Amino acid sequence: MSHTAHIPSHRKPRRSASKMALRAGVAGGVLSTLAVAAAAGTANAAEPVTETIELPTLTADLSAQIAQSADATAQTADSYEARAQQDAAAVKAAKQAAKDQAEAEKKAEARKKAEAKAKAEREAAQERAARDSERTQLSTSSAPSGSGSSASQSSSSNSAPSGSVGTVISFLKAQLGDAYVMGASGPNAWDCSSLVQAAFKQVGVDLPRVSQAQSTAGTPVSLSNLQVGDILYWGGAGSAYHVGVYIGNGQYLDAANPSKGVVIQDLSGYPASGAVRVL
Repeated sequence: MSHTAHIPSHRKPRRSASKMALRAGVAGGVLSTLAVAAAAGTANAAEPVTETIELPTLTADLSAQIAQSADATAQTADSYEARAQQDAAAVKAAKQAAKDQAEAEKKAEARKKAEAKAKAEREAAQERAARDSERTQLSTSSAPSGSGSSASQSSSSNSAPSGSVGTVISFLKAQLGDAYVMGASGPNAWDCSSLVQAAFKQVGVDLPRVSQAQSTAGTPVSLSNLQVGDILYWGGAGSAYHVGVYIGNGQYLDAANPSKGVVIQDLSGYPASGAVRVL
């Protein structure tokens, strides 16, 4: 044995003739088949398509589906529109209800105010009627004469009936609580001079309308010798800016100012400048 006999050979083994013949036959068959298929395809492509069986069926089904989809879409749209209309109607109804409620409350408030106003007017009318009745009685009745009934008379020769001082004071007290209004002359609102004028008119004494003239209308008296019924004035004689009537016990009655109205006050709190006597 050769010393290289155990080393394997790197040469490829030769193929047998039979295997090569078999492979050649297979290859030829495949090529023949491909050739036949190609010829058949060419022939089929050359022939025009004159009829389609499945296409009409598919087209009808698709049309039906599209129609159904359109119907469903329309129904959905109608449903949304109906819902939107319902929501809009509900909002409108709510707004109308709120408006009606506000209107009802407004009317109720107006009715309440009207009733309160009517009640106040009735009460005011009753109070005025009571005061008017009291004033009528005072103007027609005689009161006891005051301590100053024998005092000297006015230089203008006005005469006063018996009991005139009491009548003046009673009239003045009947006006307590009336309002002060500049330029007013009663029966429920006065300024200082109109109240004094009206009080003395009850006993037939005609005084001037303004405080300046009233401060010189009678006989001047000292503040230390005052009597009930004397006219008090503040400011100079002939230029007085305020007047009232002395009612005794260091007090006087006057239409004071808009905040107080007709009141009784103490001379110690607001001393007068002078006084005149007409009764």
